[in-house]
Amino acid sequence: MTRSTTDEAAVPPLPSPKERRRLREAKSLSEDEVAAAVGVTRATVRSWETGRTSPRGRKRALYAKLIAPEPAVKPTAKPTAKPTAKPTVVTAKAAAAGARPAADRPTAEPAAAPAAAPAATDPPEAPPLAEAPPPPSDPGAGAGTADGPSRAPEAPGRPSGAAEAPGERRTSPAEAPGERRTSPAEAPGERRTSPGEAPGQRRASPAEAFDELYARIAPGLVRQTYLLSGRRALARESVERAFELAWQRWPEVAVDRDPAGWVRAAAYEYAMSPWHRLRRTHRHPDAPPTEPGKRALFDALLDLPPAYRRTLLLYDGVGLDLPETAAETEASTPAAAGRLMTARAAVAERLPELAEADSPAEQSALLHDRLGGLARAEHVPVPRPARAVRTGSENKARLWTRAAVAGVALLIAVTGLTLHTAPTHYEQPISPPERVGGVPPRGGPQKLTAQDLKLQKSLGEQLAHGPERLVPELR
Repeated sequence: MTRSTTDEAAVPPLPSPKERRRLREAKSLSEDEVAAAVGVTRATVRSWETGRTSPRGRKRALYAKLIAPEPAVKPTAKPTAKPTAKPTVVTAKAAAAGARPAADRPTAEPAAAPAAAPAATDPPEAPPLAEAPPPPSDPGAGAGTADGPSRAPEAPGRPSGAAEAPGERRTSPAEAPGERRTSPAEAPGERRTSPGEAPGQRRASPAEAFDELYARIAPGLVRQTYLLSGRRALARESVERAFELAWQRWPEVAVDRDPAGWVRAAAYEYAMSPWHRLRRTHRHPDAPPTEPGKRALFDALLDLPPAYRRTLLLYDGVGLDLPETAAETEASTPAAAGRLMTARAAVAERLPELAEADSPAEQSALLHDRLGGLARAEHVPVPRPARAVRTGSENKARLWTRAAVAGVALLIAVTGLTLHTAPTHYEQPISPPERVGGVPPRGGPQKLTAQDLKLQKSLGEQLAHGPERLVPELR
């Protein structure tokens, strides 16, 4: 039975594995529920969300329909009554000061019914000012920027960790509570324009887009990786290697929903590799800070297991949501919440002010500030220019390509030489001589006597006929 390709072509393309998991958790669906609806096992659903495999055929259509975001509800009729006041745009400064829009203030006459808000998972059709598609975390604004991690403290009353809503995002200090940040990565098929570039101008080349991403997040990512590994040289090497890998796979990274997250995950994976223990330069971490408070935080971070340290840095340092943190660490959301709470408790034992926090939100905000201060206080090496990283990536790719071609050519030459010199038929080898033992000595007839010789002679000279030949005559 042949599979029809028209059915698969009619199915819309699936989002990235990280986006699949976010959409599932935004709809409050568990892996077991998705597996039962599609007709597969829970391990298969987890494999789809980690990117190891992808659904096909009818299961692909069911899975895409199941996690598809809800369409935005459009108003059916325009309101007849004109609003008495112009709608106001809440700026970041007004939101920080506690101002509310005019529509939220009590007025004498009722305001017009606002249009239904679009779903959290869908970008609005005509996004208003300061509103963009839901952004991934920006490492350049995280623990390694010049101003420290750009994440505001959690809202009071909302517990951190497992109590966070799956689809909820935390805003930065410069954001209004109802606004979204501008995503560092555009949606597939779109292109971010530079600050001085008009929408109608020419598109940026791949090298320019790569250089922009590198200049924006590379310095901060080096500081984040230093907090993760405790080694300055390894942090710079990890970031440069991650960007070299991103340049080699730039068509894939450029259309990714979160290019900065792609590079950050690659840098973290390289920095946390256990093989670095075999290298003499990276066998031991660098000297800790001299200030007692920063030294205690630095030691507490390095004493955590790598998975717990990474979870704490992504959630409290970079500012990712709990589902995004779980997706980047390839763990379930409850497991990520458990790691986060355990890591906070371990760090609180070293920092008394962290243990004295009244709520988990205050504890998270304090830890956020301390991680940012520790990242800014340390002098980490500056990464190489973006052009040097691109050139190094191309040289490495060219070197590996030439090495692969040379290896294949050498293999072909050795195979041809073997076929030319090999014998065409089998020749049984001659066994080497060996001494044989246990053979009896050579024996034979005894020496003939005179009578025996006379008898032999008479038998040879006379011919006997008849029975008398049997009785020889001796004369």
